[in-house]
Amino acid sequence: MSTAHSHREARRAEALESFRVRGMPHRRFEHWRYSDLRAVLDAGQVAQAGTAHWSIPALPEGVEQFDLAAPNAPAWVLKAYGTIGNRPTMEEASLAFSDGGVALRVPAGTTIAEPIRLEIAGGGNLRWLVVVEEGASATIFEPHGSDVGLLRNVGVDVALSEGAALTHIRFAPFTPKSFVVEHIAVAVSARAQYRAHFANFGARLSRTELHITLGGEGAEAHLSGVTVLGHDGHADVTSHIEHAAGKTLSTQLFKHVAGGKSRAVYQGKITVREGANGSDSRQTARALLMSERAEADLKPELIIFADDVKCAHGATAGDLDPESLFYLRSRGIPEKEARRILINAFLQEAVETILDEDLRAAVWHEVEAALPRAMESAK
Repeated sequence: MSTAHSHREARRAEALESFRVRGMPHRRFEHWRYSDLRAVLDAGQVAQAGTAHWSIPALPEGVEQFDLAAPNAPAWVLKAYGTIGNRPTMEEASLAFSDGGVALRVPAGTTIAEPIRLEIAGGGNLRWLVVVEEGASATIFEPHGSDVGLLRNVGVDVALSEGAALTHIRFAPFTPKSFVVEHIAVAVSARAQYRAHFANFGARLSRTELHITLGGEGAEAHLSGVTVLGHDGHADVTSHIEHAAGKTLSTQLFKHVAGGKSRAVYQGKITVREGANGSDSRQTARALLMSERAEADLKPELIIFADDVKCAHGATAGDLDPESLFYLRSRGIPEKEARRILINAFLQEAVETILDEDLRAAVWHEVEAALPRAMESAK
């Protein structure tokens, strides 16, 4: 057995033991309060879920790819694989129980113009890793298939070297019978930038969790997302951004539309560590409730240990503005169409953060397709 293989197996064994000790996350953990996984799954089901499938239809020239199921992982994989962030319970599970996944490397100084399309399908545990080296840039589009089965649990590691840039677009379709969990750990070096957008359309339980460390001066993280839910769909976005160095910047903008008996969750935590002076952070979460039985749980949080910082957060939930609705109806627009126009305007700000026109159009198309489901129980 090679040293590299032994190293990976030791890391998996460590993750397995940690998962067994911690057990399944549940509502008594404050950050899992609105997504009680233990109530619907047990540890045995997670362990026996198998491995989900991944594919990259066309790898852009200049990107190095390594199959995590293969032996003899290169040094750049071993350095970052399973080492970023605080590795909470379900990320430990994806590390312990997945028998495959993919690692990607963008070499220093390389600009990848074409988005890397990483498709994820089927049920099971999975890992993927991206390393963007100094001064390089790339975009990853991560569409998930609707054929999840019982559980899809994905663990992601993102390592951005000095001056690197990564745009990450994740699309999760409506999967009413499934549990979909993804944990994304991001290490952002000096003057590097991580931009991400999360389009969620609900599952029996859906959870996207991020732990981002801005570890060098000038590091940035910009998060946005849209959630459109109907029936009894559930979608939870939980983020923790740590400003670990001075003059770092983070922004978050999440918009939710919830109809039927659905539940939309946003929990955003910002920690500005001691010495991270001059940091700037803004987070905004807003929700439209389209029925009396829909629910939105919005919880922004700030913890500051530094000086000379700019931190702001806001959260609102409610129905459409009645005056705007009345104005449109007074111009002869039917109520259903007027509501759709106002919802589109509400969501547009968050979708426009996607800079790539084709990816923005793809996400907007899915938003339009999901709106009728959310509006079925509209007042």
